[in-house]
Amino acid sequence: MIFNPDIFYSVITAMAILAVIVFFALQRIEAAYGMTYSKKWGPSLNNRTGWVIMETPAFAAMTLIWWISPRATETIPCVMAALFLLHYFQRSFIFPLLMRGRSRMPLAIIVMGIIFNTINAYLIGGWLFFVAPDDYYSPQWLTSPRFIIGTIIFLTGMAINMHSDHVIRNLRKPGDNRHYIPRKGMYRFVTAGNYFGEFTEWVGFAILTWSLPGLVFALWTFANLAPRARSLHKRYTAEFGQEFTSLRLKYILPFIY
Repeated sequence: MIFNPDIFYSVITAMAILAVIVFFALQRIEAAYGMTYSKKWGPSLNNRTGWVIMETPAFAAMTLIWWISPRATETIPCVMAALFLLHYFQRSFIFPLLMRGRSRMPLAIIVMGIIFNTINAYLIGGWLFFVAPDDYYSPQWLTSPRFIIGTIIFLTGMAINMHSDHVIRNLRKPGDNRHYIPRKGMYRFVTAGNYFGEFTEWVGFAILTWSLPGLVFALWTFANLAPRARSLHKRYTAEFGQEFTSLRLKYILPFIY
């Protein structure tokens, strides 16, 4: 049984350790998509197709786990799973359609994204619908401070993420291929406002579920996105020089990192 607690907690432990390794590895290895795309990473697809293929497995896996679970009609797990699916519906089916330009995404990045997203859906879905103790999420959970505060943080992070993506999409007019410094919203404080929003989402999710899988997902989000935010900061510095450095932005966490 793939949701055997021994197997489940072994995967969580491995993912937590791997997140730390990935954080340090990505300080030296630049993920080649978006502004940092490189042909050296081999075959690629257009960004829209790449994002759909990479993000959809998380949506599909969570939906399947929910469907086959004996807890499929329990209110608390369903509400939490719905928040997870809300994020991945937006990332899988709405965000790609709004993309502009002709950027490419290497197949290697897509494959790694599929694996990462599927494992995280397994951990979150497995916890909510199979592994969490039967009495862990009582009917009062929806009115608890943890759920209310976590949900507010989650939705705030999602709003920041979507607004930051909107800012980036509208930096250039059709046909313009130049780079510009984003200056609205969270970009007044960090280089990667969209990444800050996504990290905030999963911190909120960890709080509202009050779970180890939620915490590991938040850890993984930071381990993956913080080094990329640092890479983008370096790219902006190299391209714009003092115009960018004078803004004194942090990478991903306002006033901290």
